[in-house]
Amino acid sequence: MTNTVVTTALKAIAEEPEAALSGTVAKTVETSSGWLAALTTWVERADDAVWGLPMIGTILVTGVLLTFILRFSHLFNLRNAFRYMFHTEEGTEGDVSAFGALCTALSATIGTGNIVGVATAIGTGGPGALFWMEVAAFFGMATKYAEGLLAVKYRETAPDGHKLGGPFYYIEKGLRGRFGIGSWKWLAVLFAVFGVGAGLLGIGTITQVHGITSATQRFFDPAFDPANLATGVQLFGTTYSVPVVVAGAVVTAATALVVIGGLKRIASVSTVIVPFMAVTYIAICAFVLLGNVSKISAAVELIVRAAFNPAAFTGGMVGTIFVAMQKGIARGIFSNEAGLGSAPIAAAAARTKEPARQGLVCMTGTFIDTIVVCSMTGLTIVVTGAWEPSLGLKGVDITIEAFSRGLSFLGPHSGVIASFFLMVALTFFAFTTILGWDYYSEKCLEYLVGPNRQGLVKLYRLVYVLFVAVGPYLTVKIVWGVADTMNGLMAFPNLVALVLLSPVVWRTTKDYLERNGGRNAR
Repeated sequence: MTNTVVTTALKAIAEEPEAALSGTVAKTVETSSGWLAALTTWVERADDAVWGLPMIGTILVTGVLLTFILRFSHLFNLRNAFRYMFHTEEGTEGDVSAFGALCTALSATIGTGNIVGVATAIGTGGPGALFWMEVAAFFGMATKYAEGLLAVKYRETAPDGHKLGGPFYYIEKGLRGRFGIGSWKWLAVLFAVFGVGAGLLGIGTITQVHGITSATQRFFDPAFDPANLATGVQLFGTTYSVPVVVAGAVVTAATALVVIGGLKRIASVSTVIVPFMAVTYIAICAFVLLGNVSKISAAVELIVRAAFNPAAFTGGMVGTIFVAMQKGIARGIFSNEAGLGSAPIAAAAARTKEPARQGLVCMTGTFIDTIVVCSMTGLTIVVTGAWEPSLGLKGVDITIEAFSRGLSFLGPHSGVIASFFLMVALTFFAFTTILGWDYYSEKCLEYLVGPNRQGLVKLYRLVYVLFVAVGPYLTVKIVWGVADTMNGLMAFPNLVALVLLSPVVWRTTKDYLERNGGRNAR
């Protein structure tokens, strides 16, 4: 088992999702001509348009605006935010604890962006990209705070007692009658439609499970030949490797056991897997950094200086500050999802009676995701020198090189060990993303059909599991592009609501602080 094999597996799960939907796992779909080629081109253009600089800039500007409207009060209460995570208020209503709601949100955000996305940003934007990633997270915390606050403030209670909330509710209820527009429900419906599409069509199902099974095949059966019928399993008229079939069945069964149980079971699983994998990953990064502690101060200085003059440190690889900013900010937003409207869906289910309190808990997700996990990955890459252009590495190869160098004391097998660890981490994170996005898309559907249609919601769970089951065997290249586009489209209605409801966010925050000890709440 070589390091090259594991590297290829990692690329399949994180760096090349479109390529992972074809190739060695199943027969390749030809997209060079015909209607499918035209559709693929259209989807790629739509994806580029949605996730272009205007969207990235709007998300960042919204965070800056909210930060100043809040007068940095949310940041002064960061210590309290972490305390609130583990202390549920007495006499509160909700479906899960504040910590359970946070872990449900983190299950969908902590993943490939923290490991591969950081490496991609540094590899293409230089070490300074990490600085701008932190800037995006700093202002993104205000966005997440506002999302969590509004989710609780405008949530409703279903006839059976469970909580209903998220962007669709604070769009519909919070914006009602504003600016002479009687109903904003059309905007809320758009968000919900895009949310269902993003979850069911790929980002929560097909791309995640296909990444896991592709990585498994390339790790255990790298020489698999679909033309050799004797080496695989016949399904749907195509030959698949045994690892793909086994891994697909295991992931499907695990998904069914969790998602059919609803939010409480998703939250209970997330509160185990997410903290365990996050802590384990952070511990390995910390171990590498401790072994290079004398280089950390120089690495931090390099990151800051390269943020404003990247060409001086990248050998001309990155010529302008704009490129470093664009790469860092974009990857930061993709990683923590601040502004996309996904996290408040989980926040609305928390047991709390104070919207501002849950807003504080919600913003810790951005802090943990980017300022902690992404920073650890970035520092490890810069300290070990794995980012240097002379090495000619890209994406996940940079991360593998960083850990291989940092764990070199393990001997000649350090590269394989590092690669295997990263593959396991990415696999677990991909699985939790499946769980988190089931809940998100399920709540979007519930908003569209009404809280009394629980039969349809339960049917949707079965359909979701079915999409996970068939995911390893699909070769449709455009799936990722469609899901990614819908995920980006979710941000538009959410950002409109956040800006228009910013006065409500401030008034609610001000009232909470006045009742709880001023700027630094108790």
